[in-house]
Amino acid sequence: MSSAGNDPRQPSAAKPYVAPPVPPENLPVDYSGLVAIIFGVAGAMLRYKLCSWLAVICCAHSLVNMRNLETDLKQISTAL
Repeated sequence: MSSAGNDPRQPSAAKPYVAPPVPPENLPVDYSGLVAIIFGVAGAMLRYKLCSWLAVICCAHSLVNMRNLETDLKQISTAL
């Protein structure tokens, strides 16, 4: 084992990583939201319970992974 005096790392020179800002128009597409809409329409039109449950799961996945935190409660409730 090496002693602490021989450590080549410099903790005082370490800088925390800061992610570069990404403009909203360059964010990736929310595919789970699109799939939730498709399953929701299929579940409502064709009366398939499985499609409706998949739509709820995909919508929850989309809401959990939402990157834009400025959305309000009205927009979230409309998505559900």
